[in-house]
Amino acid sequence: MFNQIKNQFAEFVLSKPRKTILDFETPLVRLETLSKKLNIDLWMKRDDLAGPSFGGNKARQLEYYFGEACAQNADTILITGAVQSNFVRLAAASAVRFGMKSIVQLEQRVSKQDDNYNHSGNVLLNKLLGAEIIHYPEGEDEVGADRALYVLAEKLKKEGKNPYVIPLSRDKPPLGALGYYRCAEEIVGQQDSTFDYLIVASGSGATHIGLVAGMSLLSPSTKVIGSCVRRDEEMQTERFRLLCELINYFSDCPNFLTERDIFLWDKALEPGYGQIGPLAQNAMKLMAQNEGHLLDPVYTAKSFAAVPGLISDGIIGVGSRVLYVHTGGNAAIFAYQNEMQEIMKKYI
Repeated sequence: MFNQIKNQFAEFVLSKPRKTILDFETPLVRLETLSKKLNIDLWMKRDDLAGPSFGGNKARQLEYYFGEACAQNADTILITGAVQSNFVRLAAASAVRFGMKSIVQLEQRVSKQDDNYNHSGNVLLNKLLGAEIIHYPEGEDEVGADRALYVLAEKLKKEGKNPYVIPLSRDKPPLGALGYYRCAEEIVGQQDSTFDYLIVASGSGATHIGLVAGMSLLSPSTKVIGSCVRRDEEMQTERFRLLCELINYFSDCPNFLTERDIFLWDKALEPGYGQIGPLAQNAMKLMAQNEGHLLDPVYTAKSFAAVPGLISDGIIGVGSRVLYVHTGGNAAIFAYQNEMQEIMKKYI
């Protein structure tokens, strides 16, 4: 049964159209200082280098969305994200690569009104990339945000355009997850021995579930743990259950992923999405001042915080071989300048 699912899922991934956005495999690097400090064998997958315009994990997902869009001869991409969305920024950059117009719909998930947040970071880059920016008033209405884009797409069709909507809501097939099945293939090909744990941010869930799918088939002894960056463990578990069902239905592998594959940690989420709590602050300092790598306040600070957190919780033991997936997003640092100044007063 295992080999049947493994072969069937691999064939399913190969059957989907894909356009190349990553021009190279992202490296695995050993974090020497933190390995000694934390008493584990700690490595990092540099997906902050994936794709154009500051890169990030969404580049792998977008290879499949643009694959489908190009197969449909689309000329316009429509996508929704938070004001400082990395997904939106990478979609705008990828649209440029494939000769398409991008329309990005920004939703207000964070109650911040300062100029840096609303005009710097990814927002500034969206403008530089030539994206048309529109707005959606609610930050927790994925279905409504998608509906608004589909309405706009119909209007564009009447004007002779051929639009393609990259959906946001959890009830749509997680096409982007296939990019992280391929990332799991890449990791397994690069590693010199098996990792005990793989730690990654868990937000929309596509990156997380793609890695779960890939590692469960290609490196089944590796435990994939998602660090919650948008919802608490209870809410993300509910979302992940649905994603498991969608992946199974989507790939015609009904017995593939189940609740037994869900491992989440949410202690760094506090005080909420897009807000920097003490564990995330400490994670930023720990990485910057020991390895010279940067973490962003919204995603990677909270996901990397899971590494020392899971050690403190007794889940990751001494000497464990751990892979942290850096999903990028450093452009957002510049949108959080006020908060970053306060953080640096504590640590510098």
